[in-house]
Amino acid sequence: QVQLVESGGGLVQPGGSLRLSCAASGSIFNIYVMGWYRQVPGKQRELVARITSSGSTNYADYVKGRVTISRANTKNTVYLQMNSLKPEDTAVYYCNAGLVTAQLADGDYWGQGTQVTVSS
Repeated sequence: QVQLVESGGGLVQPGGSLRLSCAASGSIFNIYVMGWYRQVPGKQRELVARITSSGSTNYADYVKGRVTISRANTKNTVYLQMNSLKPEDTAVYYCNAGLVTAQLADGDYWGQGTQVTVSS
C-alpha cells in the first residue's frame, strides 16, 4: 500500500509565500515522477508542476517564475515553494506520484489534498 501525505497549506496574504511538502511511503520500488496539481470547485484538476527522478521539471505557464518544485529522492518527498501568491492561486493542492510498487505494479497515486487560500 502506498500513501502520499501533504502538508504546508494554509492562509496567506497576496504576495506571500508557502511551501508545500508531500511524502510518499509504503511499498514503493521506484518513484519516476512526482508533481503537484490544484483544483477549485467546478473546475478540472490542473497541473502546477512536476519533477522526474532525474530532476527534469515542467511548470504550468501561470506559475512560471513564482513556483519551484524540488525533490528529495532518498526521502521520497517533493516540495513546492510558492512565492508572490495571488488570490487566483487559491485552491486545493494535490500531490501526485507515478511509481512502481515493490510488487512491480505501475500506479498513479494521489494525496488527500491541502487547502491553500490567498486572501487579505
